[in-house]
Amino acid sequence: MGAFNATGGAMSEQSFRVHAMELGPMENFVYLVEDIATRRCAVVDPAWEVERIVSRARELELDITDILLTHSHHDHINGIEGVLERASAEVHLLKPEYEFWQHELDKPSLHHGGDEIRLGETPIEMLHTPGHTPGSACYRLGNEIITGDTLFVFGCGRCDLRGGSPEDMFVTLKNMKERLPQDMLIHPGHNYSVTPTSTLGEQAEGNPFMHYDDEEAFVHYRMQVHDKTRDEPYAAVSKQQLRIANLL
Repeated sequence: MGAFNATGGAMSEQSFRVHAMELGPMENFVYLVEDIATRRCAVVDPAWEVERIVSRARELELDITDILLTHSHHDHINGIEGVLERASAEVHLLKPEYEFWQHELDKPSLHHGGDEIRLGETPIEMLHTPGHTPGSACYRLGNEIITGDTLFVFGCGRCDLRGGSPEDMFVTLKNMKERLPQDMLIHPGHNYSVTPTSTLGEQAEGNPFMHYDDEEAFVHYRMQVHDKTRDEPYAAVSKQQLRIANLL
């Protein structure tokens, strides 16, 4: 797993903006990352409505130069070809995810956890965050992080699909909770919660998956309990609530 760096915090003069679009039947968030100085733009997980993605970039006067993939599930990648037909963009993903996906992309840029991508004047760190898939990635920009299906607001991604691992997810979420700044703003892969964004500190207090210190108990909750006991939109769940329900 790529190293998590807890230093740095927010940039003194932020070089980027993150624009969210909710698209498709599964409430996906597709993000446009804007580099303010150069007007370059990275599309994160292009899917569902390519024309709306490209039109939004055009409205913002941005040039799509990069595509960042958090993982390779269909609902996050079905717009790649459409974007590439309309823009000359470089596709980025983690090498373990490319090997898991087994899909032939035309010369993608493969990375390892901890690698840094430069979008104009904006550095973007790729974190290897397995659990939902073997090569799931989160993208850190200053004091913000795009989490894909690794971490939702008051939830986390499924681990029962091909390539999923609740044991890996336990380690990933534990590392995020312990090693990243509590005031870091998260941008999840789906709009499944009562609020579209949150901080890691708020997740440490209210995300049930971040309350577990025991791997076996986490795996049981993720695989056997959660989907039977919680409905969308997800709201905060305290440690005390889990204890009262005999789930912690």
